[in-house]
Amino acid sequence: MRDRLSLRKVTAGYSPVPSSADAPPKSQLNDVDLVVAAGELVCVLGPNGAGKTTLVRVASGVLGVTTGDVQLLGRDVASLTRAEVARGLAVVEQQQELSMGFTVREVVAMGRAPHQGAWMRPTESDEVIIAEALERCDLVSLAKRPARALSGGEQKRVAIARALVQEPKVLLLDEPGAFLDVRHQLDLYELLASEVKGRELACLVVMHDLNVAAQFADRVVLMKDGRVVAAGKVDEVMTWKTLKETFDADLYCGVNELTGARFFLPMRAPRATQAV
Repeated sequence: MRDRLSLRKVTAGYSPVPSSADAPPKSQLNDVDLVVAAGELVCVLGPNGAGKTTLVRVASGVLGVTTGDVQLLGRDVASLTRAEVARGLAVVEQQQELSMGFTVREVVAMGRAPHQGAWMRPTESDEVIIAEALERCDLVSLAKRPARALSGGEQKRVAIARALVQEPKVLLLDEPGAFLDVRHQLDLYELLASEVKGRELACLVVMHDLNVAAQFADRVVLMKDGRVVAAGKVDEVMTWKTLKETFDADLYCGVNELTGARFFLPMRAPRATQAV
């Protein structure tokens, strides 16, 4: 089965607070179609409030749909238990919540929980998987440190390592590059690209960086106001016209002569000529 995750005609949103019952749902999705196949890295781009984080919550089954259908590994995600979802799908959220008192290694090891029994006793195989994830995410030297004592960028790497040890078939990431310096951001996406191809993962990444998306994405999905504006290959979707429609801003679209990758620069609006 190539399609690991699919959303068909999905509409979803958050219930308004009681004091504003007549208000429309916040950050909703409207008639969204999206498919992520095995071995594919799909980047979701769009302005703030486009519904990108809501998309992740719906795809993971945390937020139910109003209409439409979400399929994980060929099964309706709403019919699965949280343990079944966790064995097939891992999520790295935008904000990390790390409990007090746990070391980096202990937090990463928590990712093995869906594959362990009630006593959560690690096996020799678990130990190997954890050690490999620490190595791949450049966390070996930090393994014994309290996770809460790390910087925001280091904590993000811990969360990604924890997701990898789940050995998911589908990986969802919401702004994984946030708080990372340039080197670790590039290392992260190189790691993701390698994992996606090497392990045949289906990977959906929400991000803001157009240039990183252009270098690493197999496909790009552009969103605005809860809807998909365009979806497809980078050179088909990331054009001046479509990006302007999505972000309401002029962007210079160029091509790196060394790599052939597209790059984008924001353009300042021209000032009105003042009469002398």
